[in-house]
Amino acid sequence: MNGLIQFVLRNKFAVWLMTIIITAAGLYSGLTMKLETIPNITPPIVTVTTVYPGATPEEVADSVSEPIEKQLQNLNGVKVVSSTSYQNASSVQVEYTFSTDMEKAEQEALEALADVEFPENVQEPDVSRLSINAFPIMALSISDENKTLSELTKTVEEEILPEIEGLDGVASVQISGQQVEEATLVFKKEKLAQLQLDEETVKQMIQASNMNAPLGLFTFGNSEKSVMVDGSISTLEDLKNMKIGPAKLSDLADIEMEGKAESISRTNGQESIGLQIVKSADANTVDVVNAVKEKVTEFEADFEGLTVTSTFDQGAPIEESVHTMLNKALFGALFAVIIIMLFLRDVRSTVISVISIPLSILIALIVLKQMDITLNVMTLGAMTVAIGRVIDDSIVVVENIYRRLSLQGETLRDKELILESTKEMFVPIMSSTIVTIAVFLPLGLVEGMVGELFLPFALTVVFALLASLLVAVTIVPMLAHTMFKKGVKAKTHDEKPGRLASWYRSVLNWTLNHKIVTFLAAIALLAGSFLLVPKIGVSFLPGDEEKMVIVTYSPEPGQTQDDVVDLAEDAEKYFMDIEDVETVQYSVGSENPMSPGQSNSAMFYVMYDEETENFTEKKEKAIADLQASVEKGEWASQDFSASAGSNAIAVNVYGETVEDIEPVAGKIEEIMKDSGSFKKVETGLADSYEEYTLVADQEKLAAAGLTAGQIAMELSPMRDRPVLTTVEKDDEEVNVYLDVPVQSYETLDDLTGRKITSRLGASVTISDVMKVEEGETSDTVTRRDGKVFVDVSGELEGDDVSAASTDLQAKLDKLDLPSGVEVSMGGVTQDINESFTQLGLAMLAAVAIVYLVLVITFGGGLAPLAILFSLPFTVIGALVALLIAGETISISAMIGALMLIGIVVTNAIVLIDRVIHKEKEGMSTRDALLEAGTTRLRPILMTALATIGALFPLALGLEGGGLISKGLGVTVIGGLTSSTLLTLVIVPIVYETLSKWMRKKA
Repeated sequence: MNGLIQFVLRNKFAVWLMTIIITAAGLYSGLTMKLETIPNITPPIVTVTTVYPGATPEEVADSVSEPIEKQLQNLNGVKVVSSTSYQNASSVQVEYTFSTDMEKAEQEALEALADVEFPENVQEPDVSRLSINAFPIMALSISDENKTLSELTKTVEEEILPEIEGLDGVASVQISGQQVEEATLVFKKEKLAQLQLDEETVKQMIQASNMNAPLGLFTFGNSEKSVMVDGSISTLEDLKNMKIGPAKLSDLADIEMEGKAESISRTNGQESIGLQIVKSADANTVDVVNAVKEKVTEFEADFEGLTVTSTFDQGAPIEESVHTMLNKALFGALFAVIIIMLFLRDVRSTVISVISIPLSILIALIVLKQMDITLNVMTLGAMTVAIGRVIDDSIVVVENIYRRLSLQGETLRDKELILESTKEMFVPIMSSTIVTIAVFLPLGLVEGMVGELFLPFALTVVFALLASLLVAVTIVPMLAHTMFKKGVKAKTHDEKPGRLASWYRSVLNWTLNHKIVTFLAAIALLAGSFLLVPKIGVSFLPGDEEKMVIVTYSPEPGQTQDDVVDLAEDAEKYFMDIEDVETVQYSVGSENPMSPGQSNSAMFYVMYDEETENFTEKKEKAIADLQASVEKGEWASQDFSASAGSNAIAVNVYGETVEDIEPVAGKIEEIMKDSGSFKKVETGLADSYEEYTLVADQEKLAAAGLTAGQIAMELSPMRDRPVLTTVEKDDEEVNVYLDVPVQSYETLDDLTGRKITSRLGASVTISDVMKVEEGETSDTVTRRDGKVFVDVSGELEGDDVSAASTDLQAKLDKLDLPSGVEVSMGGVTQDINESFTQLGLAMLAAVAIVYLVLVITFGGGLAPLAILFSLPFTVIGALVALLIAGETISISAMIGALMLIGIVVTNAIVLIDRVIHKEKEGMSTRDALLEAGTTRLRPILMTALATIGALFPLALGLEGGGLISKGLGVTVIGGLTSSTLLTLVIVPIVYETLSKWMRKKA
């Protein structure tokens, strides 16, 4: 260390140059880093979606979901396997541990599914990994009052779509609501019968005629030439004029070209086309969104009457949250500077101390950029938090240099004095920095969502602190040598303590003489503060609200798409009549990510004015009003953005069958509704379709020459419209679909009264060979870990999860459960238990690492043990502060508590290190404690107040702040206040007591 400080003092110009280079590199890194809201978390989930046309949910569960579950549940790293079986489709979710290699897991799942045997009509399972990057970052709605949907589709597909797809960072653009050109062919049954032709023969002739195929290379003389066969049916007219026996195809079937919208999309009452933009994995969300916005401005200028509305935009909230955090960091730095200025009362000392803030942050940015970590709320929050801490090392060094320069009896001068002053403080600042880093290392070991979220936070703090240590022993002595060349003003100053230090010396002396009274008073305060916990309450993550609501309508089994369209139009009018609503965009019939089995649900994006007051109440009223307006189906609001900060409590009910579970779920629903702690209480019990089962009479079937399979084929509605062939229109390929009129029945008798021709040529009525059994089949079947399961969920009325879940658990324990039925708590309660347990273990690990570092630093176990006594008393201030601020004990507050371990121990190290120095110089333990206390009072108060000042804007929480929020700031400020005051008293008491005990033993 001696060599490094001497090198810096000898080569000041080189150090200046290095500082300028680091500043430039840091600024470049900061300005070119990717911006995101939160770190890119990839949930370790593999989803298997399988389509089984025409199957009921129970058939899907038995024939598809269960075999897939059994095949996947024993793969490496699998934590939970759950499935939902819908009408026509199965969705199986496999959740892995966070340490699993997900590429390998996806490959293993694919290989495992290759061995599963499914029924005949089941389509190939689609295996995909859940990735945050697969979600759209922006949704646009395009409308034009001067154009038809057909004209608008042409403009979008030919002009707008290619331009957006060509932008840097755009991975794909999904389009909905556009008009699709298609041709339909409907057979004329009488004409076919007249010519003794059947549909199958005509279909085969069409497909065989319209064929273009290469035959390969043929030898002609001495050369080889390629030969092709061209069916020469390219247009709709060619198809109509095609000869089938004695007739044209147009005589045997109605063939028409038509344009139709696959799904319905409307914005603010106008027909529109929706675009959803997905960015590539390595692209910067904000850059991509801004590039799209620029293009949109160009489109609106180029196409008269075109209106492009942004219905969903992830870029704006990111810019806003980054801007908020930057503001808090700058204000925090300003507060810290003011506090140092007040203490040092010297501009030069303040400038030297403050230089460590930007330099430490810039060095951290350089390293983060190299590690490809994004600039997000977590990394920026870590910088805000670090500002108060990175200045500590420099304050301690500057204060020591300044103090020794102003002593009358100081023998050293110039470089020697600065060298010795810096060396004197190196051990305490190095050990305190290592201790703080050691506190954050266990955060990297926390598994799950919280670990993934807070790893960038921990790394940012670690890099900033290491940089601050480097700055304190290089740039600070260099600047001190430059700025203090002419000495300092207070030359008359001697070792006499100031008024505050004198008062503290007398307080310390009194407490050392009355150890038991002081210690018992501190313990009483600590015990009393724990009694506040039930009053403060516990929650998971703070919610952060955007003035937007995503509303979905899920139709009841049996409702048609036409019904849903009518309801959606009514809902559109309802939202457009609300004063605060700015934009209403909805789609019907497009893919709904909430429910892969449904194709006739509606989805609304409703944007409210930013200044809307009582937004949550208005949102809930809208959903309640919409639900009250319908007799069937369900309106609900979806919350994609705040899934991490959700405060829903779920009770999972497991059993062998839905019949076993149903009564238990009903009781739990009643308990939650009656408790008054929950709103939006609902069960996952699915609605039921009425089901008719046609049971075959085998004897009668055999006598009539029929089989059950033939009847099933005859009655089965065609679900997938088969593509018969293709033709060209305007140089575009258009599909020709075979349309079979959908058979609808007024009554069950109409169905069973149908006649079927047997192989013997006889006409047989279905009711003669089949009897009908009536029953019910579930709309969806959900399973988890091999058992049928239903969840009963409700959102909390307040913030205190702990009280609500404890009360609910007590009531659940009294339930008399049938055999085979189990009940367990899920939702946010499960999240809290898992995350708080892991953070608790991280804190224990942090304390153990801190003790180890201190033992190595001080070369014994006595001083470190005394230092650790400063930790428990952080709890007093932290809990009182949370109570005053109206915050709950959340993940954010727990991270604050973890930080406190490092910050508080630093103060105690600075104090005890001086005590040990003075004891070595021959002072008694009591005198050494009194001398060290009065000398180190100023740097301890300065570092504590600078940290408090830096976190003050965060604790005020004026602009929101998400995860690194008010809770963290409040916890650190409260804990630091109480522990600093008690450290100055309790640590000396413990140290003196332990010293006496050690001397007696010796």
